[in-house]
Parts: sequence; C-alpha cells; structure tokens
Amino acid sequence: MSRIHDALKRAEQERAIQQGTTGELASGQPELEPPVSMPPPAFSAAGPMSTVNAAFSYETLLARCPQSNWSPDPQSMLFFQDDEDRLGTEAFRTLRSRLYQIREKLPLKKLMVTSALPKEGKSFVAANLAQVMVRQHGRRALVIDADLRSPGMHRHLGTQQSPGLSDYLLGECDEFAILQRGSMPDLFFVPAGRTVTSAPELLSNGRLKLFLQRVEPLFDWIIMDTPPVIPVADSTLVANFCDGILMVVRSNSTPFDLARRAREEFQDKLLLGVVLNGIQSEDLPQSHYYYGETQTSPA
Repeated sequence: MSRIHDALKRAEQERAIQQGTTGELASGQPELEPPVSMPPPAFSAAGPMSTVNAAFSYETLLARCPQSNWSPDPQSMLFFQDDEDRLGTEAFRTLRSRLYQIREKLPLKKLMVTSALPKEGKSFVAANLAQVMVRQHGRRALVIDADLRSPGMHRHLGTQQSPGLSDYLLGECDEFAILQRGSMPDLFFVPAGRTVTSAPELLSNGRLKLFLQRVEPLFDWIIMDTPPVIPVADSTLVANFCDGILMVVRSNSTPFDLARRAREEFQDKLLLGVVLNGIQSEDLPQSHYYYGETQTSPA
C-alpha cells in the first residue's frame, strides 16, 4: 500500500509542476491572479461630459446651474407676480391639492400634460402647475418642454430655447447643460432645444429614460409638456416614462370626438383627469380649472 501511496504522490507532484499549480507557470513566470469582477462604469448616453449618479445632488445642481434672468410673460405666467389672487391662481392650487390626494394612493411624480389638438393651453397648464408646486415650502419642480417639433414654453418663461432636450438626446451635451433656473426658488426648466424632424426616434433612443432616472431623485415633481396627441405620435412615446397624464381640453373649442380619440391613445396609461381650459369667469363652476378671457393661451 505504501508503494501505491508513494506512486500517487509522485504523480501528483509531477502534475502540479506541469500545470503550474505551485504558483509558477510552465514558462517560469508567476501565475497571474484571476481578474476581479468589477461593476460596469456608470456612463451617460450623452457622452463623457456627463457625471455619474453619485454626483447628482441638489447642491451640485445649484452649483452647476446658476440662476439666469428670465422674463416671464405676465399674461400667462400667473405665479411670478406679486398678486397672489390673480384670476386662475386658486384653480391651480386646487389642482395641486387633488394631485397630492392621488399621490397618497398611487406613486406619482412624473406628470405628462398634453392635449388633443394644438392651441388648447397645455403649455400654459404645465408651466403654471410647476410654479404652484414650488410655492409650497421645500418643494422642487422641474418642467420639461418635450415638444421637439414646435417648442414654445421658453417663450412663456422668457428664456432661451437651447441648449435643451433635443441637444441632450442627440448626445451633444450633458444633463447639467440643459437645466435652467430663474428667479423662482426651486423651479427648474429644460427647454426643448433646437427643433428637430426626428422627434420619435430621439424620444425613444433611451436617453430620455436615462435623463429622468438621473434627475428624478432631485425633484418632488417633474412635469412634461408634450405635443398634441392627434397630429403626431410623440406624446404616446413620452407617456411610457410618466406616472400619469393630464389632458387639457379647451372649452367650446375641442371637438368631442377628437378628445375621445386622444383619450383612447392612452388606454393602458393612468389618465389623472381633464383640465377644462378657457372657461369664461361668469360661467365658472368651482370644480373647473380656468384662466380669464383676457389672458393669452398659446399651446
């Protein structure tokens, strides 16, 4: 038995020398350590200018996005004025309260505001809703102009159109480059950027999802203004990244069949409600959202 044991031992030693299991390769070089499994590096589809998720703090946001001079339209932007009782302000406060009521039951942060047709006031609603949100102490809101074909919210807020969302989706700039903030505390804005013809391809290339994932932890509300539903498919693409939808309908203007058709585009999405816009003050029920006849209402 001892001879068998010795033979097995010698065979094992020879095999170890040949295979390098003693820490030496056949060539006499030390055996390389196996590679350490490392997580893939964080990257942004916007390119090397972007920062990793850990850098996305509110303090970093304030440092990277200095306050700029906005010149809001006094007719359509209700909450930049000193008058807290302007016609329409209380309606937006009521809308804010109802959204918070829904939020108690459902996860709700990213809202999409759209309409069936152009010129129904969706940008007016989106911008003022973001403003009324930050009127509550400690609340932060980001409003995004996702209408890449016919942007207009930058005119409401009185600021520049580019760089903006389209530039980021094209990979030409990072997240911080497209974020703006004006004089209203805790209100941030992403303009649409330069007008593009390939909006559906850009909105579905994965970078919008990445952007929202990165900035979402910084804000209490993210409100996205999208193109109208009937003419183009952009809104249905953006809806995939949102928690709920508000549909703006203009009183005595939007055809019923088109409003219903727009609603049918979001059968599998959460329609939070309809904002009835453009009601005359003398006909205003307390349950509706409106602004006065003398105010402008670009889409």
